[in-house]
Amino acid sequence: MFTGLVEEVGTVQVLDRHDGSATLVVGCETVVADASIGDSIAVNGCCLTVTRFAEDGKGFACDMMGETLDRTALGDVAVGTPVNLERAMSASSRLGGHMVQGHVDGVARVVVIEPHEDWTTVTYELPADLARYVVEKGSITVDGTSLTVMSVGDGTFSVGLIPHTMAVTTHGSRAVGDRVNLEVDVIAKYVERMLSAGVTSPYSHEGA
Repeated sequence: MFTGLVEEVGTVQVLDRHDGSATLVVGCETVVADASIGDSIAVNGCCLTVTRFAEDGKGFACDMMGETLDRTALGDVAVGTPVNLERAMSASSRLGGHMVQGHVDGVARVVVIEPHEDWTTVTYELPADLARYVVEKGSITVDGTSLTVMSVGDGTFSVGLIPHTMAVTTHGSRAVGDRVNLEVDVIAKYVERMLSAGVTSPYSHEGA
């Protein structure tokens, strides 16, 4: 589980593709400071497992299945690509963002980038199968960053990014047409599942 608060921007050092899968090596320092083999690290919002560390201790490697390459924007990265990184949260951590699983629900493109004096509005595509989970003032994860939805349009949604977010994440280097990973609020998915299954609440009985 993650919070959607990016701890560090790393750099792709190696992308070794082989038979539909790939090994990714990311250069970084902060997220590997207390990491162990087998730990989870979110890379652009995708939960990946650490398989080894760089010899100099400044980076880690992870394996990506064909499913990951096909269904996330990590299939687009190349050597030199910056990526957002976050360690899995501990039980004592402050939940400064929202509950993020690191399970990418879809991929979308940047549609509009509109700079303002004190913030930047970014509009993304909203895949039709995810639209029902995205609401104004709700939470969404874009490339591993917990963001608040400013508005929802016809096939799009917009967020507002403050200068700090633009400076310490990959959002500041994004361009129109770039693909990003999306994860919708997991609570919305569970609520939908329970309602569609006709589950009766134990709190709805008479006399409760």
